[in-house]
Amino acid sequence: MSLALPRAAVPPWKVPPAAAVVAVVALLAVPLGPAAGGSGAHPADAVSALVVLYCAARLVRERRRPLSRTAAVVLGLPVLGLAVAAAGAASPGAALGGLGRYLQVFVLVPAAVVLLARGPGDVRLLSWACTGLALCQGAVGTHQYVTGTGASYQGEQVRAVGTFGAQDVMGMATVVSLGLVCAVGLALGRGPVRERAVAAGCAVVLLAPLAFSFSRGAWIATAVACAAQLLLAGARRALAAGAALLAAGVVLVGGFGVGTAMLQERVGSIARVADAPDRSVTDRYTMWSAAIGMWRERPVTGVGLKGFPAERDAHASLALSSGSETDGAGAGYVRQPLLSPHNMYLLVLAEQGLLGLTALAGSWLALLALGLRRLRPARRWTGGTGTGAGACPPCGGLVGCGLLVWQLTDFAYADIGGPSTVLTAVSLGLAAHWALGSGVPGVPGVPEVSGVSGVSGVSGVSGEEAR
Repeated sequence: MSLALPRAAVPPWKVPPAAAVVAVVALLAVPLGPAAGGSGAHPADAVSALVVLYCAARLVRERRRPLSRTAAVVLGLPVLGLAVAAAGAASPGAALGGLGRYLQVFVLVPAAVVLLARGPGDVRLLSWACTGLALCQGAVGTHQYVTGTGASYQGEQVRAVGTFGAQDVMGMATVVSLGLVCAVGLALGRGPVRERAVAAGCAVVLLAPLAFSFSRGAWIATAVACAAQLLLAGARRALAAGAALLAAGVVLVGGFGVGTAMLQERVGSIARVADAPDRSVTDRYTMWSAAIGMWRERPVTGVGLKGFPAERDAHASLALSSGSETDGAGAGYVRQPLLSPHNMYLLVLAEQGLLGLTALAGSWLALLALGLRRLRPARRWTGGTGTGAGACPPCGGLVGCGLLVWQLTDFAYADIGGPSTVLTAVSLGLAAHWALGSGVPGVPGVPEVSGVSGVSGVSGVSGEEAR
């Protein structure tokens, strides 16, 4: 008689490949100290490179083609303009530095997110990671505002900048905004009622640190993205969520006194950018004009990667100041040179010309069109009424489309730079994962959109999506 040995117990948990991307997001919560400021490479950038290598190693081990033809074309389209602009750069160092940064943010990391996030559970994991990072940075920023230990704004150290420091005043605003968009997508999408309620609460909490960031561009982009998510979720849900946000705003302003004179002045300045612009707006208009002047000289290929700082003085008017002033948040007074137009579209137009802008913006618009195309049949299958958990569209679609809308709006007021740029790459990856994925999770009969190769057609309703 032989005794059959029992099989080795299967571990009750298994780390998904998308956890590597979560590590990149989590590292953005690590403070680097005042000396680091907003300059230099962040540990999250180094780990994002390791994530790309890890993704490549998994593809070699699994012996499968990484991306379908459509996904490869959409994600690889920016490479065309980047290659031409790198060839026209002023020096090999500028060419390699600019090419590496653009490939990291707009090609390699988004492609890695598409390949490592295998399903709705991974998308939820990454969305909650972004929300958690936003809550951490928002808590630090709120403390800075309340205690007067933030970055300097109108002579007072009240501007919330999180752990990014005064030299990267947009870092916390970007992180909080993207986390808020993820929370809204989770709250409006299909999922357990408790999870949606917690996500809605997180979105309301993140409104305060977003206001304390004093970032007009982040306010506008977040309002546009959340409005788009509400409309995509259905008219009735949009009205209900709008009423809840209005009530939260009344409580914040009336009950807790969030609406200080500085905030009211900052909000009012949005409508005065053309009539009586402040110093920062005047500098931005001047740099926009300089970028257009560079494009007119070389309309097809631009002045080359990293060429804007060198060409700025030759094209800017005397209205441009010598630099921006930063102070507070644990660092001393620093005067920073203005080295970019703070407009991603004009930066690409100046350095890469029409060829580069067409390729890069074409990739983004293709992702948006494919994402909206996938979301429409998902809403139609669920009834599109916006009532009940079963009628909610997939949270991956709302998160992906919302993040992409936020980026496309924010790029009119900002460009890439600083540690938070790696989170831009992750958000574009989440948008690409939805737009280029295979079918709509949980929606039978919806055709594929030619995403990740090797993934079979649409299956039935999964347990996670049916809840």
